[in-house]
Amino acid sequence: MFANYLIGLREGLEASLVVCILIAYLVKTDRRDALEPVWTGVGVAVALALAFGCVLEFGSQELTFQAQEALGGSLSIIAVGLVTWMVFWMRRTARHLKADLHGKLDAALRMGTGALVATAFLAVGREGLETSLFVWTSVRASSDGTEGPLVGVLLGLATAVVLGWLFYRGALRINLAKFFTWTGGMLVVVAAGVLAYGFHDLQEADFVPGLTDKAFDITGTIPPDSWYGTLLKGVFNFQPDPTVLQVTVWVLYLVPTLALFLAPVGFASGKGKVKIPDEQGARGSEPTEAS
Repeated sequence: MFANYLIGLREGLEASLVVCILIAYLVKTDRRDALEPVWTGVGVAVALALAFGCVLEFGSQELTFQAQEALGGSLSIIAVGLVTWMVFWMRRTARHLKADLHGKLDAALRMGTGALVATAFLAVGREGLETSLFVWTSVRASSDGTEGPLVGVLLGLATAVVLGWLFYRGALRINLAKFFTWTGGMLVVVAAGVLAYGFHDLQEADFVPGLTDKAFDITGTIPPDSWYGTLLKGVFNFQPDPTVLQVTVWVLYLVPTLALFLAPVGFASGKGKVKIPDEQGARGSEPTEAS
């Protein structure tokens, strides 16, 4: 459940920050007339993400077992690729996020209402689609037949919305560099488990050989139905009897990816704290850029 909460929090907070920056900029520049098109674009992006998630969930139920496993495994690999790109991209560009969004919004304001809707839609839609795909694959990988994984995702998203609102009201400051480094590192660990599970799906679909080649089997020590087995499964997608391919994929992804992600990228100390101004403070000093 914690891993899914982390996914909802991390992905939801990125989208919340984007919305806060767009809204705060419009309020600060006295362009409140442009708020409605921006909210329209955000709403369409959220609706699209939800629809995409529904298609993944209900569409896959109509497939045969082999087709389900093949689809799940393929989408798991794609989702891990997207989330890996996302965590590296966010860590590298977080300090320039506000300036980039301001530039796009200025261009959209000159072009008209349709461009405003498109700007908000594209800014939030990418996050929404990535979130839907990764959440679906992660919930599928860690599901134990209960509603825990889905509840974890929803709680994470709800927390992200609350944090976004607090940012906007000026009630909360956060060092985004540190936040995205820590959560990104944990998300890489989660992604490693999802990737290994994805290859296991492909093995069950007979797309990849080696389903019976077990790397080890410690089900007697860590029973899957025990509380600690369930905890390890929910947080790390741990499997007590993985195949050789699963362990190989897990190690080959996690070790180099985590090493590259945690390598210094030159964030200056003292920077990175974000404070989104509220409407009353919108005409005040410029909020600190994320770093």
